[in-house]
Amino acid sequence: MNKTDTMTKTAETVSGHVSSVAVSQQNSWKDYLVLAKQGIVTSNLITTFAGVFLAAYYTSTGLISNLPAAILGILGAALVMAGGCTLNNYIDRDIDPIMERTKKRPSVTGRFSGKHILIVGSMQSIIGMILLSLTTPTAAIIGAVGLFIYVVLYTMWTKRTTTLNTIVGSFSGAVPPLIGWAAIDGSLHMYAWLLFFIMFFWQPPHFLALAMKRVDEYRAAGIPMLPVVAGFEMTKRQIVLYVGALLPVSLLLYPFGIVYTVIAALLGLGWFVLGLAGFKMKDDLKWARLMFVYSLNYLTILFVLMIIVHL
Repeated sequence: MNKTDTMTKTAETVSGHVSSVAVSQQNSWKDYLVLAKQGIVTSNLITTFAGVFLAAYYTSTGLISNLPAAILGILGAALVMAGGCTLNNYIDRDIDPIMERTKKRPSVTGRFSGKHILIVGSMQSIIGMILLSLTTPTAAIIGAVGLFIYVVLYTMWTKRTTTLNTIVGSFSGAVPPLIGWAAIDGSLHMYAWLLFFIMFFWQPPHFLALAMKRVDEYRAAGIPMLPVVAGFEMTKRQIVLYVGALLPVSLLLYPFGIVYTVIAALLGLGWFVLGLAGFKMKDDLKWARLMFVYSLNYLTILFVLMIIVHL
């Protein structure tokens, strides 16, 4: 082998090593996003921003003048949510290998050690709380309560012991718009609480539909989700009940204008009708998939609409 060949081979080896490192680093970042449940955090940030935007509007101060608090509030909420989700992955390492949708998480595959995941989740939560405390004490308190409910009351306790786990988790899942509002206005206008209750009543039909889709996995993992314990018929009744409760709550924001009110009514009625159709459909899993997808579109459209009608 001549000198040129040797140099070429060396360059290829170095290049391959660099590429390998780059891919490894890229995968590591993806793993952190998986631990933080990026999809959940992203969707909840839409509702957080809605809270920030509406608070700035109804305090007549405007978003621009509140930009530092808005940024801190959104970043803080994102980190607190990411921290809670990462800690959820740490706690659920024993059951995640059993479930198809969770068995490839970095906490299961060994990409990260349990200690590392615990540290990351704790640091995310702490930094998030610090950022929220730089806005208003109310935002920090709400963030801390939401984190405690999700990590301790939901993940560590009720998720493994009772079908009420979905309701308990709904309290923590409903705080993002409340945090966003509190970052701007710590006194919390009635509208802020209506955003909270919209999120609260949205959670059960969304997650119960998911539980129906994944009922065999939850059963294998020993998680007492409602479809596992009480069956599909009871679950469908509960889903329709919560969708029915959500509709009038969403319409309590009628001061947002006729456009919001009409679209919110149509969205809610559409979801309710689809829910009732579940008692006629023979394929329960197909219905559950339709309800799950509808719930995602409902939440996104409704909260984006809230922002649009105030522009």
